[in-house]
Amino acid sequence: MNESQEIEAKPPVDWETVADIAIRMREQVLSPIKGRLVGKDEIVEVLGIALTAGENAFLLGPPGTGKSALVHEMAASLRGRSFDYLLTRFTEPSELFGPFDLRRLRDGDLVTNTDGMLPEADFVFLDELLNANSAILNSLLLALNERVFRRGKETVPLPMLMAVGASNRLPEDDALAALYDRFLLRIHCDNVEHSRLGEVLDAGWRREQTTAIQPVMSIDEVRVLQHAVNHVDLSTIAEAYAGLILRLREAGMSVSDRRAVRLQRVVAASAVICGRSQGEISDLWVLRYIWDTPAQIEPIASHVDAIVNQAVDVDAQSDGDSPAAPSASLFSHPMADRQQTPDPEHLLTLLDAVAQDPAAPTAPTVLVTLAARVEWVTSEESRQALKQRIEEVRALLPAANRA
Repeated sequence: MNESQEIEAKPPVDWETVADIAIRMREQVLSPIKGRLVGKDEIVEVLGIALTAGENAFLLGPPGTGKSALVHEMAASLRGRSFDYLLTRFTEPSELFGPFDLRRLRDGDLVTNTDGMLPEADFVFLDELLNANSAILNSLLLALNERVFRRGKETVPLPMLMAVGASNRLPEDDALAALYDRFLLRIHCDNVEHSRLGEVLDAGWRREQTTAIQPVMSIDEVRVLQHAVNHVDLSTIAEAYAGLILRLREAGMSVSDRRAVRLQRVVAASAVICGRSQGEISDLWVLRYIWDTPAQIEPIASHVDAIVNQAVDVDAQSDGDSPAAPSASLFSHPMADRQQTPDPEHLLTLLDAVAQDPAAPTAPTVLVTLAARVEWVTSEESRQALKQRIEEVRALLPAANRA
């Protein structure tokens, strides 16, 4: 029995396990990467969603802006195999998928030796993606869209969790547009603002002096998250989602039916990464990243924010302080609200509420969720004070709940 069959044989989803893995993904994978790569928080969060959804992401930006470093850091944090390649106009299929096995070829069998190549990789990074030529295009499209490699009589399912493509330009012809379309989420990657250059230099120098990153999560755990995406209940936000897609179309954005159906996976992934089994309107934030050209970034974001921010404001008004009944906004993805960073005073109030009843069944979950939100506090002084308070409150929890 293979891995996917084992997962299917179990009850659909153990949401307690999913929530635990999601918390570790945020705390042990995404947050450390944001610490090592200054000014890339937004990109890290979107890549985290793409990984959880099992979808592909495209990074647009000039050379030297950390595109490959982002992917390598994420792959190194997980116990998986990675494959990266710089495409040129002359790249041949064997450079990506492997050469024919010469020993088998003597017997008349066309079998590809895929050892160490793209078909065996869990993570794939294709730099200068839009240099792809017609010789590799069909195989690449099939691999990216259906996770299958086909050559002659060979048809091999791919273990690929996520593919990331990067380029400093956009597609210029229909063939490359079809390849670009296989990347559901698009993120602009540029140099950080001048005011943070000192931070970049310091973090970069520290990265040069550190040893290799130790993996902290297994590939099987990532697959549990991807499996959970299929079981998220989106019924409560179906009307809002459909309305947003229509709104984008009416504004001149091209969102095909196929793409609209597929985008539901990244919306569901936002819920999963927050440890939820049900979608919220706030999860629609990921639709900011479905642009085709940079000129569409702000118009799309304004349409998405008009719906998402309204939902976030409603949640904030109903926010309670009891750890026994945490509000929906507490479990919303931090990227849902671009207008406001978490309020340190409000987080401290919630922490104090946990401290008042540390034996409450929901107290451990609320505490780890608050710990994730603290990372988004802009003031370093407030952030450190909140982290210290979290440790104090964690010490009050029953011993079995302190993990």
